[in-house]
Amino acid sequence: MAADFQRGTMGPLVGAIDQGTSSSRFLVFNPNTAELLSLHQVELKQTFPKEGWVEQDAKEILQSVYECVEKTCEKLKQLNIDIGNIKAIGITNQRETTVIWDKTTGEPLYSAIVWLDLRTQSTVDRLLKKIPGHDKSFFKSRTGLPLTTYFSAVKIRWLLDNVEEVGQAVQEGRAMFGTIDSWVIWSLTGGKDGGIHCTDVTNASRTMLFNIHTLEWDAELCKFFDVPVDILPRVRSSSEIYGLMSSGALTGVPISGCLGDQSAALVGQMCFKNGQAKNTYGTGLFLLCNTGHKPALSQHGLLTTVAYKLGRDQPACYALEGSVAIGGAIVRWLRDNLCIAPSSKEIEMIAAEAGSSYGCYFVPAFSGLYAPYWEPTARGIICGLTQFTNKKHIAYAALEAVCFQTREILDAMNKDCGVPLKTLQVDGGMTNNKILMQLQADILCIPVVKPSMPETTALGAAMAAGAAEGVGVWSLNPDDLTAVTCERFEPQINSEESERRYAWWKKAVRRSMGWETSEPHTGGETSIFCSLPLGFFIMNSLLMLIGAKYISG
Repeated sequence: MAADFQRGTMGPLVGAIDQGTSSSRFLVFNPNTAELLSLHQVELKQTFPKEGWVEQDAKEILQSVYECVEKTCEKLKQLNIDIGNIKAIGITNQRETTVIWDKTTGEPLYSAIVWLDLRTQSTVDRLLKKIPGHDKSFFKSRTGLPLTTYFSAVKIRWLLDNVEEVGQAVQEGRAMFGTIDSWVIWSLTGGKDGGIHCTDVTNASRTMLFNIHTLEWDAELCKFFDVPVDILPRVRSSSEIYGLMSSGALTGVPISGCLGDQSAALVGQMCFKNGQAKNTYGTGLFLLCNTGHKPALSQHGLLTTVAYKLGRDQPACYALEGSVAIGGAIVRWLRDNLCIAPSSKEIEMIAAEAGSSYGCYFVPAFSGLYAPYWEPTARGIICGLTQFTNKKHIAYAALEAVCFQTREILDAMNKDCGVPLKTLQVDGGMTNNKILMQLQADILCIPVVKPSMPETTALGAAMAAGAAEGVGVWSLNPDDLTAVTCERFEPQINSEESERRYAWWKKAVRRSMGWETSEPHTGGETSIFCSLPLGFFIMNSLLMLIGAKYISG
């Protein structure tokens, strides 16, 4: 390969911006072989201003994207690869995360509210009162989604209700809303100087303002949430030229692919047929199953989402999705909050040393429970502790929790689809953890199949970009797609043992529910007068003492 670089025989290349919750990356692929040539990654901060709040700096996100593009181009030059061969760029992104910015200054009007943020629970409760029977699935037939804190519409509503700068900018016609893809595309294509304000169908389908049947913003939904339609981006397909890079090493290169991260992984895993599925292990866990050109509504707690629309004139494909808020984030929590180990790799090592959780079960419901429960009152618990339990067992229980959560959404998927999956295709950063992958096969009782090239999310975005009309350097014809080599993990425990452990996990999940309410916290300071009988008793006692003192005087 190095000789090819030096001879200059490298053909057209495609780049992909992968903007995730924990990091931003820019990767460059060879469309003829799907080979990853180079990448650069920048980790991102998350801030937690209050309990349940999760924010990121939208400007930091954008700066990290610029840095990744420039650094990757520098690395390619060091490999004697001509960056002029990069013919297109795709974007894949964390979904639902909400940004509102001023189109005249290009400045965000508030921090990006991250997808797993819980501040909007009171907003959800208020909106539910407007719905007959307080049915959180009332709009599911139109959006594929239940009314929860997860989706963008309630985050926009919170910003309009609570951030004066946002409300004023909306009134003055200066505000623009976008999920991260819209913010990045608008900025990269010129920003306040003519940037393109758009999104694709996969990201739009996660806002709860989008009709998944008509593939348009829904006026009735916008009216219900009281969100002005004119702040929303134009909805386009997942594979077409949106605009050109306006600055940097890749100035003039078209941005021609856009997919929410889980849709991108579905494409990157080449799940183009009805019934094909994949599970991504990132900050959260996301199991998607391609259901073809008609949306299928779940009866078992899953979401219906737009999987992709690979061209303006191509039909949309849909997917059933099981979304879990806390996947890889549980390892980060053990590392950063509990300081169990200084790195994620060392957490894997100490879990391996334990070899078992010894009856310890960890339910990481830090943001409530997502699929299949959609239970906002749940909170994280660790149960089954004894004096024997140590940090190694908790680390092992954390890895098991990832696998048990996947089992729950896979069970729901099998019930909805009617045909159980015989193998599970996996991707994402956590799949490098071989202990986790073996645990997953044991708990599911089916083989787990991991591609040797794990960057399937970025690969999916690159495929969409390279296949776009006017680019045409990547064929999505099934006969032209490169075969992927995989590593396979077979179950190594009997099904009875797996079912026994899963039953204990389900017991722990039930214990986690009903923990929280939407009532505001008092900061831990409780007045004695919060108890009415106690308050009367104390007041009467004081009056009697004062009366006695007066009489004796």
